Amino acid sequence: MFQRTRSLVGKLALIQTTFLVVALASIAFTLWVSWQLEGGAGAINEAGRMRMMTYRLVLAHYEAGSAAAVAGGGPQLSDESVEAAVRGGVQSFDGMVRNLRDGDPDRPLFVPDNAICQERLAAVQQAWPLFRQQLLQPGGGAALRQQADAFVFTVDELVGAIERTIATRTALLGGLCFGLVVLVVGASVVFVSGTFVWIIQPLQRLRDGLREMTARQFSVRIDERNSVEEFSTLAAGFNQMADALERSYKGLELKVADKTASLALQNARLASLYEVAMMGIQGADTLESQGQLFALKMAQIAGADAVAVRLAAEDGERLLLLGQTRLPKSMQEAERCVRMGSCACGEHLQTMAGARVIPVRSLGSGSLGHCEAAGYQTVVAVPMRSALRTIGEVELFYYGERRVEEAERQHFDALVGHFATQIENLRLAARDREMAISEERNLLAQELHDSIAQSLAFLKIQVQLLRTAMAKQRPDDMNRSLEEIDTGVRESYADVRELLLHFRTRPGHEDIEHALRTTLSKFELQSGLGTHLTVEGHGVPLPPDQQIQVLHVIQEALSNVRKHSGAHHVSVRVRQEPQWYFEVSDDGKGFEPQAQAVPENHVGLRIMRERADRIGAKLVLGRRPGGGMQVGLTLARATTAPGEEPSDPPPSPSPASS
Repeated sequence: MFQRTRSLVGKLALIQTTFLVVALASIAFTLWVSWQLEGGAGAINEAGRMRMMTYRLVLAHYEAGSAAAVAGGGPQLSDESVEAAVRGGVQSFDGMVRNLRDGDPDRPLFVPDNAICQERLAAVQQAWPLFRQQLLQPGGGAALRQQADAFVFTVDELVGAIERTIATRTALLGGLCFGLVVLVVGASVVFVSGTFVWIIQPLQRLRDGLREMTARQFSVRIDERNSVEEFSTLAAGFNQMADALERSYKGLELKVADKTASLALQNARLASLYEVAMMGIQGADTLESQGQLFALKMAQIAGADAVAVRLAAEDGERLLLLGQTRLPKSMQEAERCVRMGSCACGEHLQTMAGARVIPVRSLGSGSLGHCEAAGYQTVVAVPMRSALRTIGEVELFYYGERRVEEAERQHFDALVGHFATQIENLRLAARDREMAISEERNLLAQELHDSIAQSLAFLKIQVQLLRTAMAKQRPDDMNRSLEEIDTGVRESYADVRELLLHFRTRPGHEDIEHALRTTLSKFELQSGLGTHLTVEGHGVPLPPDQQIQVLHVIQEALSNVRKHSGAHHVSVRVRQEPQWYFEVSDDGKGFEPQAQAVPENHVGLRIMRERADRIGAKLVLGRRPGGGMQVGLTLARATTAPGEEPSDPPPSPSPASS
C-alpha cells in the first residue's frame, strides 16, 4: 500500500488514518469492555442482593408464622397472612430478576451475553417462580429451607459465571492496554523510520548536492528514483538546475578562456606595437639598420620563416631590399632590386590596401620563381604606407600554408604603418639636418663675404696701390699702403677669431644668464671694453634653438660695437617677464638708423634681422639717451590668454624697422 502511494501527503495521511482507526477501535473496544465489566459488576452486586434477599424472605416467612402463633395460638397460618408478610420482599425480588434479565436503565447492570452466563440466568429465572410460590404459601418448614438453599446455589452459579466472564474480560482489557502500548511504540517507530526514509534522507541528499554545488562541482546529480513523489520531483528539478548551471559554468569558462586568450593576444599585439614604436626612438639612425631591425621584429611577431623589407625607389619602378632576416643567400642576391610587375611582390602596391596573402604555387611561370625555389609556399605582402604616400612593402615568407585573419591583417598594417612613419621621419630628419647645414653654410658664406671677403678685397686694392707706389718710388704712398695693409690684416684676423667664436657658441645651460656672462667675458678680453649685465624677473627658460639665435644676435651687436661705435662701455639688459626682452646699449658715437630698412652696407644689422626672423622675434634699433646706440630684441610670447593682447616691447628713443 505504501509503495503504491508515492505522495508524501498520501503516505502521511495513510499512516495517520491507519493509526487513528486502530486507536479509535482500541478505545471503543476498551470502552466496551469497561462497560461490560461495569455491567457485570452491577449484575454480581444484584445477584448478591438476591442471595441476601432470599434469606431475608425466608426469615420473614418464619417470623410471620411465629407471630401468628403467638397471637392466635393456632399452629397454622392462613395464606393471606403469609403473603402479606413477604409480599414486599417478593416484589423487590421480582424487580431484581427483571433487572438481571433486562438491565437497569439508571445504571450499568446486565448479565454478560455469553452462553454460560445466559444459561445460569435462565436457571435463576426458572427457579424463582417455584421458590416464589413456596414463599407465598404458609408453612413449608424444612422444605422451604431446602428450596431456599437450592435457589441460592443457582444464584451462586450465576455469580460465579459472571465473575469468570469478568475475569476473562479484565484479562482481555489488560492485553488490550498492552497492545495499545505496543501500537504506540510501533507507530512511533514507523513514523520515525518513515520520516527518516521519506523526508530526512532525501533532504540529506539535497543538502549534500547543494554543498558539492557550492564547491563548484556542477557534475553532481541526485537519484530521481524516490518513493516520495515530492522529493522525486524536487530531485528532478535539482538535476535540471545542475545541468543548467553546468552548461552556464562551462560556457562562462569557455567565454573567460576566450576573453583571456583575446586579451593576451591584444596585449601581445600592443606590446609589439610598442616595440616597433620604440624603434623610432631607440633604433638606429640609418635606413638600412632600421630596416634590418624591423625585419627581425616582424619575424618574431608574425612567426614568419623569413622577412624582407623593400623600399620603393624614387622612380616608382623598383623595390630595393632595405632589410631582411633568414632569407637564403641566393634570394638576397637575386632580389636585391626587384622591378615592379616582375613578381607578385610589389604588384598592385599602389592600388590595394592592407595585407594580402600570395600562394606561391599559384603564381605561374610569369613570376621570378625565387620563392618557389627556396621552398616557400605562402607570402604575405604588407604595403608600407605613410601619411603621404606608399614607400615600400614588407614581405613575410612561410614554408607552409598561411591564413591571415582580419584582426591579424589590421595588426600587420598597423606595425608596417608605424615603421613607414619612422622611415619618413628619418628622411625628414635627414632633410632637416641638410637644410640646417645649408642654412648655416649660407650664413657662413654671407658672413665671410660681408666681413673677411670685404677686408681681403680692400687688402687687394692696397697691394695694387703698394705696387704702384713702389714702381713710382713714392715712399710716402708706400708707407701709407703698408699701414693700411697692416690694419686690414689685423681687422681680418679679428674677424676670423670672432667668426670662430660665434660658430662654436652653444648655450650649454638652461639658464641664458650663464651664456651671456661667458659671452661678455670673452668680449672684454677681445675688445678691452667694460661690460655690465642686468637680469630682471623670473621666466621659463628659453628653448635651446631660441637661446642660440639670441646669443648670435647679441654677439653680432657686440661685434658692431667693437668695429664701429668707438664706445668705452657696453650694457646688456635682460627682462624675463611678461615676455623675453634683450637690450644691448653702448656709449659710442652711434648712427642714425634708417626709417624704412636697414641699408645694405650694414652687414651685421642684416644678419641680426635674419636671425630674429628665424625665431619670430622683433628687432628695434634706436639712439640711446646721452649718446650711443641701443639694440632691442623682443621675443614672441609662448602663450597668450584668450582676449589678451601681447605686451609691447619697451619703447626706444628712435625706433627703426626690424
